[in-house]
Amino acid sequence: MGPTPHEDAARELALAETVLLIGAIDTGKTTMARRIMRQALGLGKEVGYVDADIGNTTCGPPSCTGLRFVRETADLENLATADGLHFVGGVSPDRLVLQQVIGTAALAERARQSADLVVIDTTGIVSGVVGESLKYHKMELCRPDRVVALQRGAELEPVVGMLRRFFGADVISLPVEPDVFPSSPDERAARRTSRFRDAFSPPLDRWRVKPTVFAPTLPSGLDPTRLDGLLVGVHDENGLCQGLGYLEVDDGTLRVVTNRGEGMQGLRLGSLRIEPSTFATRPVNLREVMFGL
Repeated sequence: MGPTPHEDAARELALAETVLLIGAIDTGKTTMARRIMRQALGLGKEVGYVDADIGNTTCGPPSCTGLRFVRETADLENLATADGLHFVGGVSPDRLVLQQVIGTAALAERARQSADLVVIDTTGIVSGVVGESLKYHKMELCRPDRVVALQRGAELEPVVGMLRRFFGADVISLPVEPDVFPSSPDERAARRTSRFRDAFSPPLDRWRVKPTVFAPTLPSGLDPTRLDGLLVGVHDENGLCQGLGYLEVDDGTLRVVTNRGEGMQGLRLGSLRIEPSTFATRPVNLREVMFGL
């Protein structure tokens, strides 16, 4: 048998500078990304893989966009280990459109500093105001020269038309491969919980923190118990995210629990509360937490 349309497309896309992959949940975007990267490695290229799927991450923990530099074939089997993170703070892009777009663009720009090809893997939200806004602004800030649209029917035609109309984008539409099957919501939730568990692997340390280390800034007089269990991004002196933590309150003392405390300079508040015993999460409204609105 000859090469499939996906293999042919991967060879062509490996010649690009920045490729953006779009498609609904479980349409084979990450599989296609690996194909493109494998072809690029064969051309002697270094690839920057940007994982912008904050709820179903391949690279790094959920709630973050992740960057992995792929320099050899073995790296394709170890995309989970991130070379760079950008904390978004949640797992539902529809709640955090601005943070998600900025996180994607920031890592794409970081990848371009050394990579010959940047491959951006996006979330499965592709329709409606949120889905189209996400894709529009990612195109606007990341400026890919090629877009791959993986679809089961015609579900991507509105967003594909929008990208072609506003950006003159070169979009390749491909059908979902027959061996790609959707996972259930329970399966996706279980994967997400497992990834959070990995992000909080021992040894964990408890660091006492002052109210002044947070972004957004804590309002004066805030009852610290309102922050108990809140997910945070741990940042260094350069503002780069080093990993995750969660807040813990004991007798009025606020601490962050993390395995990324060395070099910690600041904490960004997320919009999730995490259960330390199970690593299950639930969304919270940060404004309500901080101001009781």
